[in-house]
Amino acid sequence: MSNTIHIFGFHSLEAILNSSPELILNVFVQNSRRDRRMQDLLTKLDNQKIKYSSTDKSKLEKLAKGELHQGVLAKIALPALPGQDKLIEYVKHSSVNPLILILDSIQDPRNLGACLRSANAAGADCVVVNKDRSAPINALVHKTSAGAINQTKIFQVTNLARTIRELQKNGIWVLGLDGLSNNSIYKANLCDPIAFVMGSEGKGLRKLIKTSCD
Repeated sequence: MSNTIHIFGFHSLEAILNSSPELILNVFVQNSRRDRRMQDLLTKLDNQKIKYSSTDKSKLEKLAKGELHQGVLAKIALPALPGQDKLIEYVKHSSVNPLILILDSIQDPRNLGACLRSANAAGADCVVVNKDRSAPINALVHKTSAGAINQTKIFQVTNLARTIRELQKNGIWVLGLDGLSNNSIYKANLCDPIAFVMGSEGKGLRKLIKTSCD
């Protein structure tokens, strides 16, 4: 089952236009904005036969809940994220040694978006988040990720420790990131199939997750 969210800003909408236009349900544009960037966006919407509605700034601000919207907002479908079984299947059929980022209980949507952006820039093959302890995928994640959310495979699992064990069984070397560690990430052999685990903003890696790492 798919949920829906509102995303806002040119970059967020253009990113999903380029990657998954079929997910766009409605687009709202500010009726007082007629600059070149807006006209270019409307042309893209017309070319892809996506309908849009002109509305006033106050309605957009209400839908964006006070966030900077740049005069553009869209309602999109949010498909359910694939889980552990799909992750293991993906790893087994990968033609390269995968680089995976596992996020343990990231709470702030902006931080989640930033992690997705960094993972994409670093060439990570996928990102794994936990289902019940992670920030939800919402408009702030889309905006902060700067389009990376539409270019990165994301898996959502219910039991992170169990998922780590399954990855290890399938040849993935799992390394936990800890600011107090004496080992440098720059000494890791990134040519091996590897997963980095990053903890939450306040508490870092949970004890069970830390002891599950290699």
